[in-house]
Amino acid sequence: MSRLLRSFGPHLTSLILLLSGVWVIGMIIGPQLIMVEQSFWYTDRGGDAVVITVQIDAHYNDIDVLAFDKMDAEDLAPSPERDAKIAEIDATIAEKRVIIAELETREVIPKKVYSLRNYTIMGGSHLAIFIKTILASVAVTLIAFVVCYPMAYTVAKLATPNRAAIIMLGLIIPYAINELLRVFAWLMILNYNGVANFLLGLIGVEPIAFLESGTGVFIAMVYAYILFMVFPIYNTVETLDTSQIEAARDLGAPTWQIHRRIVLPHAKPGIAVGCIMTFMLSAGSYAVPYIMTRGTAEPWFTQLIYNKFFESLNWNTGSAYAFTLLVACVIFVFLMMRMFKVGIKDIAK
Repeated sequence: MSRLLRSFGPHLTSLILLLSGVWVIGMIIGPQLIMVEQSFWYTDRGGDAVVITVQIDAHYNDIDVLAFDKMDAEDLAPSPERDAKIAEIDATIAEKRVIIAELETREVIPKKVYSLRNYTIMGGSHLAIFIKTILASVAVTLIAFVVCYPMAYTVAKLATPNRAAIIMLGLIIPYAINELLRVFAWLMILNYNGVANFLLGLIGVEPIAFLESGTGVFIAMVYAYILFMVFPIYNTVETLDTSQIEAARDLGAPTWQIHRRIVLPHAKPGIAVGCIMTFMLSAGSYAVPYIMTRGTAEPWFTQLIYNKFFESLNWNTGSAYAFTLLVACVIFVFLMMRMFKVGIKDIAK
């Protein structure tokens, strides 16, 4: 605080703190609290309340249709038939209004009931999808680490500056393309009649159902979020004093021992950040699993959340599902911090 005051003065410091508070409360804490609060209640409409409401809406729709019929009848030339038809429509509308009034006396005012119902109704099938999503996201994280660690080490310690720049450009430039287009590109590559199976066919290998087996999801996930694993590891490995590696090599240490005892311990903060970012993006991804399975395979948990919010319009259950996924991500963050023995300050670096 004292540094802010010295740097910007009291007035500008107050404005900075105010805007920061509005941002944190309005964009981060506030929406999360609203979601949590919604997840712990549901609307109790009574046993027949839903049926009664549907009946009332149906009668109102009938009245609207009759009103249009009446307008059409009024446009006709005056005649006894016209007057009889208008009178019949008016009588029907009056009858509908009487029915609506009677139904509204039986309509129950919805009650807001707090309980754990939105969590307990998750059921066995949805719980299995949740567990599958978490395990698959962990697998994506492990695959991304195996792919990205050698790449980050090569760029940071082995490649010349020019080659390192070329490799980094090769990683960054594809990200100028929209994520959906990149995922659709992998869909065409891994499709049953796609490029990958065409190349396998040239060497006599039968076509492989990459998409139906779920392999395409893992490949597209790793590709979509590879930068979030490469850059944190690269940033920490780059700060490692190369003389430590050279000294270990001079003392006869094999390569795997150099990585286990020197490089990996130094890169722990970057590995932790990369794993956290990749896992959270994978667990929260909607487009990648949906596109790569073409909506035919068992859904990702995020697809269930989307369906609850935007298809069944059950925001309370959707909030419960979303909060469950958030808790799983938070637990994973603390597990990574505990596993790599790093703190918030280490991750922030």
